[in-house]
Amino acid sequence: MSAPVPRAALLVALRIPDGFRARLAAHYDVLGPFDPPFRDVVDALPRADAERVAVIVAYGTTRMSAAVIAKLPALALVCCVGSGYEGVDLDAARARGIVVTHSVGANAASVADLAMGLLIASVRGIAEGDAFVRRGDWLAGRRPDETRGVTGRRIGVWGLGAIGSKIARRCEAFETEVAYHGRAPRAGVRYAYHDSLVGLALWADVLMVAVRAGPENRHAIDERVLAALGADGHVVNITRGSVIDEDALARALGDGVIAGAGLDVFEREPDVPERLLALRNVVLTPHLGGNTSEAQRAMHEAVAANVDVFATRGTVLTPVEGSARAAAAAE
Repeated sequence: MSAPVPRAALLVALRIPDGFRARLAAHYDVLGPFDPPFRDVVDALPRADAERVAVIVAYGTTRMSAAVIAKLPALALVCCVGSGYEGVDLDAARARGIVVTHSVGANAASVADLAMGLLIASVRGIAEGDAFVRRGDWLAGRRPDETRGVTGRRIGVWGLGAIGSKIARRCEAFETEVAYHGRAPRAGVRYAYHDSLVGLALWADVLMVAVRAGPENRHAIDERVLAALGADGHVVNITRGSVIDEDALARALGDGVIAGAGLDVFEREPDVPERLLALRNVVLTPHLGGNTSEAQRAMHEAVAANVDVFATRGTVLTPVEGSARAAAAAE
C-alpha cells in the first residue's frame, strides 16, 4: 500500500493566535509560526517541507527576495498581514505567477485613531506635559509654554486610501480644514487636492502621512518638504518610516524648522535614531497603529478568507499584484 501524499504546506512567519492557526489548518499543513528573519526560516526548513510550501502568511514588511522565493518551488500565494506589501519582490512573484494579497483596510480605523492621538500629543505637548508633572515642575510653581491648539488648523493628508480617508474624517470632527495629495485626485472627494507634496506642505500646518511605502516614496519627506511645512508645522507618520528622511527630520526638529512630530514607524525598526530619542518635541511609539484586538482580528480574518477562497476556487479576495488568478478575483 502506497504512503499518503502529504498536504501542501502553509508557512507562517509571524506570531499568531492558536485559533487563527487552526483556521489556516483547515486546508493546509501549517508550518510555524516562526520568527523572522524570513530567509533564515526558509533556509532551516527540511527540503521536503520547502518543496511543498504553497502559501506564506507574513507581515508585508517581511523581506521576501527573489532568491528566497526561488527556494520554494510550490509557492503559489503570499498573504500579507496588514495593508503593506513592500517586503515582497513583486517582480519575482509575477514571474512565477504567485498571487500576493494584503488585508487592506482591516486595521484602518485603529491606525487612524493612533494618528489622531499622535497629532494631539504633538500639537499640545502631551508627552512633555507628562514629564513636566513628573519632574515636579508644576508643584514648583512653573507653567508650561503656551501652545496653539488643533481647532482651525490646516491638515494635509498624504495618501487618501483606507487609512488616510479615516484620518481625514476624524480631522474634520476636530474643526480643521483638510486637503490631500496623492498620485491623482480621487473622484467624489470633497477635500482640496494638491498636485505636489511640497505644495501640500506649504498649505498645511500638519502633515499626516498615510501613503503606501515603496521605492518611489523613499525619503520623499526631506529638507525641502519640512522647510515648506514651516516653524509652526507638525508631521505625523503612521505608515512606514522609509517615507521620511529621518536625518533631515531630526535636524528640522532640533533647529526649529518645524515645531514637532509624532512617529509610530521608523526606517530600521526597532532601531530609532539617537538624535530623535534625544529630542523633546517628538512623540515616539513602537509601531502601535494596528496593535488593537479589533484590528488584529480583522487582519487575521482577511488573511483566512483569502486562504479559504484560494484553496477552494484558486482566486483571492484582495489581490495586490500578479497573476491572472489574482486579477480574476477582483472582477
